[in-house]
Amino acid sequence: MVSDAHLADFEAERARLQRIATGILGDADGAQDVVQQAWLRLDGNTEQIDNLAGWLTTVTSRLCLDRLRARTPVPTESIEVEATAPDPADDVVLADTVGIALQVVLDRLTPAERVAFVLHDSFGVDFGLIAAMLDTTPVAARKLASRARAKVHPPAPEDALADWEVVDAFMTAAREGDFRRLLELLAPDVVVSADAAAGALGTPTRLEGRDEVAGFFNGAAKAAFPVFVEDRPGAAWIHRGEVKVAFDFTVEAGRVRRLRFRAAADILAGVRRRRGGDPAQQP
Repeated sequence: MVSDAHLADFEAERARLQRIATGILGDADGAQDVVQQAWLRLDGNTEQIDNLAGWLTTVTSRLCLDRLRARTPVPTESIEVEATAPDPADDVVLADTVGIALQVVLDRLTPAERVAFVLHDSFGVDFGLIAAMLDTTPVAARKLASRARAKVHPPAPEDALADWEVVDAFMTAAREGDFRRLLELLAPDVVVSADAAAGALGTPTRLEGRDEVAGFFNGAAKAAFPVFVEDRPGAAWIHRGEVKVAFDFTVEAGRVRRLRFRAAADILAGVRRRRGGDPAQQP
């Protein structure tokens, strides 16, 4: 039997466990059953638990995974494991619950994809713990979440937004710390690079992948303004009226595919301020 202290700790975790189970299952009643089962597992546990919150998260998620597999059996999929840079945005919480529209999309995911995506993107669970729940590796867990995210946020139509609209929306999301919007505006294989002059000023020389790029820009670029970079809509860090670094965007199919920080003198000399809005309507 659990101690009174563990009972109190479980009650303190109950609401969070309920949100996790509801997010994964999309069923509040089923989530209540899962949380109750988690309590029964805890009540019957006789081993030392060093991290109760983590233990309860793991038990609850595995119970949800069992329910998903029983509900919609799917063939086991092979996961192509590929090297992936560490994710600096592992601890970002996108939402406490999922909405109806998102739930419809989640129903199209495999159970493993669904668990990886919801736990990471909605509750900030790191991929090491998710991998342990799914009996796989952290890299494979990251791949599952990435594949699920691509299904939840499919590529936008090519004519969805003009290039300048994508650039301005991206910079607005960066300033406002809208992580989800940043993810929507970035291509999955987006790359950020820098020329030598920009690198010398401290800009990142290389960032790869939507999560890493969104994590870097989330809440950043507050001193950037709309500009033209070689007649392309972009942005620039301007300090006391002087352009320091230009943000040169390459937009494809309505998403940022490449972004290069540029600070070479000849590039900065040609940067022109842009009022924002449709460049075709500006002098």
